[in-house]
Amino acid sequence: MYEKLVIVTRRTRLADLVVRFNTRGQARFYIEHAGGDFSEYEREDEAYRRALDDVRRAADVGLKVQLLDRELVPTYLFSPQDLIVTLGQDGLVANVAKYVGGQPIVAVNPDPARFDGILLPFLAADMRPALLDVLHGRATTVEITLAEARLNDGQRLLGFNDLFLGAATHVSARYRLTVGGRSEPHSSSGLLVATGAGSTGWLSSMFNMAAGVAAIAGGSSGTPLRLAWDDRRLVFVAREPFVSRHSRAEIVAGVLAAGETLTLESTMPSGGVIFSDGVEADRLAFNAGAIATVGIAPERARLVVKP
Repeated sequence: MYEKLVIVTRRTRLADLVVRFNTRGQARFYIEHAGGDFSEYEREDEAYRRALDDVRRAADVGLKVQLLDRELVPTYLFSPQDLIVTLGQDGLVANVAKYVGGQPIVAVNPDPARFDGILLPFLAADMRPALLDVLHGRATTVEITLAEARLNDGQRLLGFNDLFLGAATHVSARYRLTVGGRSEPHSSSGLLVATGAGSTGWLSSMFNMAAGVAAIAGGSSGTPLRLAWDDRRLVFVAREPFVSRHSRAEIVAGVLAAGETLTLESTMPSGGVIFSDGVEADRLAFNAGAIATVGIAPERARLVVKP
């Protein structure tokens, strides 16, 4: 069933600095000149390299092996015969899952001392049994609901944690929101649409902000809305909606059940974007004339977990 093992890696902070400053010495000078501890970058880099060596040794399960940097993931054509391993933080799982279809993902935490690893159930030392379980059809997996934004020109983008629809810079995003038979023009900092997996991420920070504002205004702080990973609902929130002669703020949050969608029509002449999971580089243009329909994606991510 599987022919190739694709190990998705990401550069460490030190590797990024070397790319930026050309040499390790120049990277050290930059960090120490700014008052930072360069040895912390070195320890993090060394831990990642050790984990990668362990993963490569554990990957000897009879399949061809390919290393793939996360920057190449959006343009890489994954095959149904690929078994996916991610080695990085939780965000790497989110950024990979939306491109691999229903392929199972074995997510490895390279540095448990630094990363909480909510989406990273395996260490490099116990990865090999997980791979063998997948190969022999006995792996335990969980399905994770994905969000989808589809434009009227046919382009689409999936979101593992969330989708953002708004402006690329710190200016007001202008659009018309339609959901549940209601419609109104908005001027806001953009619309966030979160999945169950993302309900503890960016969405939770918005609940925290709302709770703080409510507290100083004498209102109830409320309880953050958290959904299970496989919950077939999405939560949408308009960020900082502004009320004016040309914009309203009556439809600022809601829940989309399975089969329900919301529609955003951009009224921005330029600078409008749609991106997912915090990756602005991989985005869709969302300018005047673009209409985005947002709902639950037909695909689901599959994450291998411990029994």
